[in-house]
Order: sequence, then structure tokens, then C-alpha cells
Amino acid sequence: MSFRDNLQHLRATRNMTQEQLAMLVGVSRQSVTKWEAEKAYPEMDKLLKICQIFDCTLDELVQGDLTARAAETALSMPSDSLAADVIGYDEHARAFAKKIAIGIALCIIGAAVAATMDEWMGDGPTALGFFGFVGIGLTLIIPAALEDTAFKKAHPYVADFYTDEDRIAAKRGFGMRLAAGICCILAAFVFGAFADQVGMMGPIMGLFFVAVAVGVGLIVYAGVVDSRMDVEAYNISALEELSEEEIASIVGEERAPKVLEKVRASKRSGAVCGVIMLLATAVALPLMFWATWYGEPFWRQYFWIPWMVGGLLCGVASIIIEHRS
Repeated sequence: MSFRDNLQHLRATRNMTQEQLAMLVGVSRQSVTKWEAEKAYPEMDKLLKICQIFDCTLDELVQGDLTARAAETALSMPSDSLAADVIGYDEHARAFAKKIAIGIALCIIGAAVAATMDEWMGDGPTALGFFGFVGIGLTLIIPAALEDTAFKKAHPYVADFYTDEDRIAAKRGFGMRLAAGICCILAAFVFGAFADQVGMMGPIMGLFFVAVAVGVGLIVYAGVVDSRMDVEAYNISALEELSEEEIASIVGEERAPKVLEKVRASKRSGAVCGVIMLLATAVALPLMFWATWYGEPFWRQYFWIPWMVGGLLCGVASIIIEHRS
């Protein structure tokens, strides 16, 4: 019995489409089509993954006869392949967005704690409060980034299963979260404008940073969770972790040149944005400590401006790199 016959029958026992199998294995649907047409053969790592999916040995899959295996109703895929997320992509994307947004908000709340404590306590407790919240925020951001990298390595290709209704709902949610985030930041500026006019400078600045934290958190969550709908962009970013030979094996030789150019452009954009934000951080953090220690109220209130400028520059750089590619 041939590998093609075994694979086709195993898919049938799970009510699995070529597209769903492609997502589970981490290749394009065209690759599965070529396997079943005997125009190509999967690499060893893909064969082993197929064995894991269907609970069989390599010898059984390649040289044995699995066409007598009965249908596995309990493991069957949803009948509507267009609405089937067989790898948990959407759940992973939402969890990633939530962790990143909360982590960034906690880092900013650290500044709120520092601003509040600075008026009543010394530099030691103030610094401890600030770095404590920053540390908690990083314990969310760093593992989330590592988990996202691991997910992309395990699933370098995702078929677009979102419907038009899903996209409309996502845009509606994005608009509501973005509006709420902007309102929070505007409220923060109101607190900042009255900070010099009241006696309790520390608490007012604390409210300022809390409002900024909530606003930035909402905006970050809105942007990251909305970006999950761009499955093609995910596929390109996931392929960045692979070699050019692996990319060609996933997308096929015909599409490889175009996809590789997109991957290279994405890598360039990421590198440039990384440098920009590192420079912004190198300016913003010393500015914050300098303003706190030497009592500069303006920069203590607006030390985050370099990060805002850095974010705008990242957007411009990404557009230029994408346009040139």
C-alpha cells in the first residue's frame, strides 16, 4: 500500500480536510495536495508529525496498510472547514495579546507607584515599588514572547479560517477598545494639567500614570488582538524562524522567491524597530530618573515621550521597508 493511500484514508477517518492537515503539520495545503498526488514527498520531520497526529508508526505510514483503520468519530474534525481552528491559533493569539497588554500596563503602573511614593518616602522604597511592578510586567511579557515564538515554530503555516462575520466583529471590537484607550489617555492629560495646581502632586501624578497605563494597555490589546486576523502576516512572521530551505518546502518552489522576499523585509523591519525602541528606552529611563532625583516636574510627567516618538518612527520605518520590498 502506498503512502498516498494511507494518508488519504487516515484523513477520512478523522473527517479531516487537506487544509486542516496542512495546519497541523505546518505546511501549505498545496503541499498536502502534492503528497496525495504523488508529485512530492514529505520530509522526515513532517512524516514524524503525521505519525504523531494519526498515532501510527513510520513503517506503517510509509510501507504498511492503514486503509482498514475504522473511522475515529471522537477525533473527527469539525465539518465546516472554513470555521475550524484546529491548532488553537485564535486562543493563542488572544492570550498573547492579553499578557502583553497587561505586562506593559504594569510597567507603566510602576511609574504611578513611584510618583505616589516619591512624595512621602525616600528613594529606596520608591525605586523598589517601581522596579517591583516592572518586574511583574516583564514576567508576563517575556514568557508570552517565548511562547509565541515556540507556537510559530510549531505552526509556521495557518490557513485563513476567519469568516467575514469574524472580521466585522473584530473591527468593531478594535474600534471600541481603541476609543476607550484614547479616552483614558486624554483623562491622564487632564490629571497632568491640574497636577501643578493642587497640593497633592504625588497622588495626582499617580492617577496620571494609572490612566496612561489603562489607556496604553487597551490600545496595545486592541492592536495585537486585531492583528491576529491578518493570517498572511502571521505566516510570514512565523517563517522568519525557519531556514530558506524549510520555507521553500512549506510554501513550494514556485511561491518561494516571493515569500522569501517578504520574510527578508519583515526581518529588516523587526531589526530596525528593535534598534529604534532600544534607543528610545536608553533616553526615556535616564530621563525619568534624572527628573525624579532633580525635581524636574515637566520631564517627570512626560519622560515617556521618547517611547511615543520611537513607536511613530517604527511605523514609518515599517511602511518604507514594506514599500521598497
